[in-house]
Amino acid sequence: MKSIFTFEYFPSFTDKDAFFQKLSRDENRGKKITSLMLLLIFFCFIYGAVMGIYNSPLQAVASGLKMPVLFILDMLICLPAFFMIQYILGSRLSLSQMMAIVLSGFVLTTAILVSFSPIVIFFLLTGSNYDFLKLLHVAIFIFSGIFGMRTIIEALQYSCETKNVYPKTGVKIFRFWIIILAFVGMQLSWLLRPFIGSKDEPFELFRNRSGNFYQAVFRSIGNLLDPRDTPPPAEEPDTGTAAGADDEA
Repeated sequence: MKSIFTFEYFPSFTDKDAFFQKLSRDENRGKKITSLMLLLIFFCFIYGAVMGIYNSPLQAVASGLKMPVLFILDMLICLPAFFMIQYILGSRLSLSQMMAIVLSGFVLTTAILVSFSPIVIFFLLTGSNYDFLKLLHVAIFIFSGIFGMRTIIEALQYSCETKNVYPKTGVKIFRFWIIILAFVGMQLSWLLRPFIGSKDEPFELFRNRSGNFYQAVFRSIGNLLDPRDTPPPAEEPDTGTAAGADDEA
């Protein structure tokens, strides 16, 4: 029996038409989704573990388990609205086909994330601080996400131009959906934090819901630009001594 954990449905830029044709076929639809989901979980766990190892091995395991939850929840929250809008616009793609297309983009995103792991580990070993690593991971996520979303757009264009089952307007609408997907993903990542975890703090599975993702990013940028420690507050002068000095003056 052939394993469902296979790279047969891994996105490829060298033979995109063949890959998109596999996604558009009706047969083995369940196998496609299962295979893509397993690849997504596999890549997410590896990169999540790389993120969390900065704090401790326990944080590495926790982050490895939370990363697949982040991507899967992001898709499940945003996909129904996108599918309904596309259906209204005249799309003839089924929900399972749409899910396979979105999953293919997520798989490529996480695969690129994993490919950056040696770079992240290098900075871990060379003593980079917590704020730098947070910004490094944000930059890697943005870079990887661009390629993942590009894959989804090209799959939708293939369905539109070759299969004639997807409206041209839907491709334009998808670009707005990417923004929604990104905002939901950032909010989810904030709710599920920590993924990295500061070395100065003990292991935490989740943190209190204070602040937001954007404040954390700008705070990290500020700390890198001005890394000096905040000086302790000056001690208040002894009022009695000061009064005596005034009398003597």
